[in-house]
Amino acid sequence: MAEIVNLNRARKAKARAEKESQAAANRRKFGRTKAEKAKDRLERERLERSLDGAEKQGAETQPEE
Repeated sequence: MAEIVNLNRARKAKARAEKESQAAANRRKFGRTKAEKAKDRLERERLERSLDGAEKQGAETQPEE
């Protein structure tokens, strides 16, 4: 025979598991030190500057038709 399952308990257990997985994702996303945030911000700015520079140079060197 199949095991009898209380649907309310199963539903609540599933909701708790989903909330815990969301909390873990938030800890990874937002649980960083100020130094880590600053390092990431500087890296992102450096990449944006290098991309902006590449776009400007590429646009000027294209021949006109």
